[in-house]
Amino acid sequence: MNQPASPDTGPRPPIPLPFHYAWLVVAVTFFASFNGAGIRVVPTVLILPLEAEFGWARSAITFGISINLLLYGAAAPVVGWVLDKYGPRRVMMTSLTLLSAGLLGTTLVSQLWQFWLTWGVMVGLGAGGMSGVLSASVAHRWFNARRGLAVGILSSGSSSGQIVFAPFMLLIIGYIGWRLGSYVLVACTVAAVTMVWLLMRDKPEDVGLEPYNEGIGAEKAPVTDKPAAKQEEAKPAGPVIGIRDAIKTPTFWLLCGVFSICGGTANGLIGTHLIPHALEEGFEVATVSFAFALMGIMNIIGTLFSGWLTDRVDPRKLIAAVFTLRGLALFYLTLVDNTSGLLIFTVIYGLDWFATVPPVVTLAGQTFGKQSIGRIYGWIFLSHQIGGFAMANAGGLLYDYVGNYQLAFFAGGWMGLMAAAFGLSIRPKKPMPPLAPTPAGAAA
Repeated sequence: MNQPASPDTGPRPPIPLPFHYAWLVVAVTFFASFNGAGIRVVPTVLILPLEAEFGWARSAITFGISINLLLYGAAAPVVGWVLDKYGPRRVMMTSLTLLSAGLLGTTLVSQLWQFWLTWGVMVGLGAGGMSGVLSASVAHRWFNARRGLAVGILSSGSSSGQIVFAPFMLLIIGYIGWRLGSYVLVACTVAAVTMVWLLMRDKPEDVGLEPYNEGIGAEKAPVTDKPAAKQEEAKPAGPVIGIRDAIKTPTFWLLCGVFSICGGTANGLIGTHLIPHALEEGFEVATVSFAFALMGIMNIIGTLFSGWLTDRVDPRKLIAAVFTLRGLALFYLTLVDNTSGLLIFTVIYGLDWFATVPPVVTLAGQTFGKQSIGRIYGWIFLSHQIGGFAMANAGGLLYDYVGNYQLAFFAGGWMGLMAAAFGLSIRPKKPMPPLAPTPAGAAA
């Protein structure tokens, strides 16, 4: 049980809890990531309204969305470094504030470049602070046991936010329009900022605890006469791995390849183009909204199950299984022409939407160590968003050229099978030895 510390024992949790404070940190991070990721992908719902209101081409609108995806990933290495140096709390508050500014700016757009600036640049950079790098950093700071489960929970917040906000906004547009709907999203962001400010803490030592463990030693940090900061300094930190060391390992490049395809097939292809595809195929708005809500539910189940499995099976085999399922689902999507088929696809695809994250984070943490997970995973996550940028653009261009998405979905299926092969090709040593510390002045 997580007992509050007495006034003489130093830092303590903001509120007393009957469980370890790490789980409340997970809940707060989940809510913030849910909002940040969900808001970032709302433009996919705006594709058809923007075409109707301004007459912009499909590829021009999706170019703005692809800028969002690219900057979301480009921010990740910087965010990883900032997370390692300053902690999650300030990163989360800054990112959510930038998201709010981008949302408010969206209500004033009348030119294409303005859409690119607000949704592409501001929201992309703001959401970058709420990316999977945050989940990896929080899980490795707060958990020694059940880390895979923690990553699964946090990843499901990010991925389900992307899927749940899209149908939510789709319904709102029909009642109050997309501009007024943006104010609803601003209110959600303000609620997330408030929760982070009140309850979020950077590390267990800030509340007088040790990272979560199963059994003895899971609760309070031992009390000494030293200040909390010096107690932390006395603990062995382990080597810090820079990107120059990481790029020398095959595991780094294979994880980048896996995540590039993950971003391309998920955020870039399905996240950007499935809603306009379904609406243009004649599906009702209510049907599409329900399908995406169902995908969100299945995504939570799949990501949590993936986190649970990551603690128990070889994460390389889990990567291969998830991407094989994803590739087959995309092949199946090219044949879907009725409601039952669409729902079958959303169930299958929802199960593996972000199920890739727990095994990838686990392999990255095992290879490069908890002291470097933020910065190294930031670079791996950048590859995820480069893939998303490429496929969001390619999908829009292919649509303008051939008038449908069939070729894009078919290509995505083959990419999924390729990622499964990449996952099986990873050959980490067991146990994986830490790399040599980065020399002074090396890139972080």
